[in-house]
Amino acid sequence: MDQALPGSNHSLQTVLVHAGETPRVAGAAVAPIFQSATFLFEGQNSYDTVRYTRCNNNPTQLALASKIAAAEGTESALVLASGMAAISTTLLSLLSAGDHMLIQRSTYGGTHSLVHEDLPSWGISYSEVDAADPSSWPAHVVPGRTKVMYVETISNPLIQVPQLDAVPGFCQEHGIISIIDNTFASPAILRPAVLGYDLVVESCTKYMNGHSDVIAGCVAGSQALVDKVLHKANHLGCTLDPHAAFLLQRGLKTLVLRVRQQSQSALALARMLHAHPQVLRVNYPGLESHAMHEVALRLFNQGFGGMLSFELRGGVAAAEAFMQACKLGLVATSLGGVETLLTRPATTSHVGQSPEERAQMGISDGLIRVSVGIEDTQDLVDDFGAALRVAERAAGP
Repeated sequence: MDQALPGSNHSLQTVLVHAGETPRVAGAAVAPIFQSATFLFEGQNSYDTVRYTRCNNNPTQLALASKIAAAEGTESALVLASGMAAISTTLLSLLSAGDHMLIQRSTYGGTHSLVHEDLPSWGISYSEVDAADPSSWPAHVVPGRTKVMYVETISNPLIQVPQLDAVPGFCQEHGIISIIDNTFASPAILRPAVLGYDLVVESCTKYMNGHSDVIAGCVAGSQALVDKVLHKANHLGCTLDPHAAFLLQRGLKTLVLRVRQQSQSALALARMLHAHPQVLRVNYPGLESHAMHEVALRLFNQGFGGMLSFELRGGVAAAEAFMQACKLGLVATSLGGVETLLTRPATTSHVGQSPEERAQMGISDGLIRVSVGIEDTQDLVDDFGAALRVAERAAGP
C-alpha cells in the first residue's frame, strides 16, 4: 500500500496528481505552460526575486517545485536543468575552499568525477566511506572542516543500499549536512526527508518524469537550504525550461503507477536471473541474498525499485550477445523510462573512470545494468530467457 504523506491524509499517488495544480488558471484542468522569459516588475527588492525565468520563478517552474516538495515531504524544492545541475549546484552552495565532505564508495560516474576531479581543483577535499558500516564513519570526519555527507539511496550501478536510516543521526551529531541522491528510488520507493535527511537531490530525467523525453533535476529540503542552492543556481544559470517543466509535471502524475509495475517486473527478472546457471551474480535488493535486503525491506515502499544489474559467465562477449539478443530491452544509457533499457556501465555511466577505478568500485567490464520498463512482466521474463540462451552460446564451453 502507498503510505499517506506526513501532514496529509492523502497518499503519494493522490498528492502527485493534485499538488501544485492550484489556482486553476482560467479554469484549466491542466496547468498551462508560461512560455515567457520575463514578467512585469512588481517591486521585488532582491536579485533572486526579480521575475525572470532564469531566476527560477517562472509560474510553471514554481508549480512543479510545489508538486515535488509535496511528494518529497519537504518544506521547499527547486527544479533545475539536469540531475548533475542539482548535484553540482547543491555541493557548490554548501562547500568552499578548505571544506571536506564524506561520500559513499561507488556512486554515479558523473558524481564521482565531480567530487574526485573538479572539487579538489577548487580546494574541496573528500573521504570515501563504506555506507553500509556506520561504525567506520566517525574516523573520516575532519573536525571543523567536514560539512557534507553524500549517499545514494540505491547506488549506481551495483544497486547497493546504505544504512540509510543511520546517516541523518550521524550527521546531526557531527554538525554535517546530509544529502541523498534519491534518483534510483524516487519518492515512490523512499522519501528520505521522512528519515531526517537535510537535502534530497534527484535526476528527474529518470523516474520522476519517466518517459525519456526530458532532462531535469531537483533539490528538496528546508526553505533555508533550498534558498542557498537557489542563489547559487541563479548565478550558474542552470535553469529548467518552462516546457520541460510542464512535461515533468505531467510525468510525475503517473510515478507511483509506473514504479509499481517496474518493481514487480524487476523482482521477477532478478529471481529468474539468480536461478540461471549462466548468471554469476545479480544485484537487486529484493533478493534475500542481497546484503542489504533487510534494510530495503524495512524502509522501501512500492517494492524494491526497477533497477538491477548482473554479470554473466563469458564476460564482455556474453554481455554484448545478451544485450543485442534482447528484443524488448533497448541498448541505451539513462534509466527510469517506460521502456526497458540495457547498458554496460563501463561504456556509459562510468566510462569516465579508468579501468582501475572501476575495478576498485567492483564494476566489471561485463556488468549489465537494467532499467526495467512497464512492459508486461512475463513478456520481459521470456525475452531475457531467450537472450540468455544466446549469451550462453557466445560464452562458449
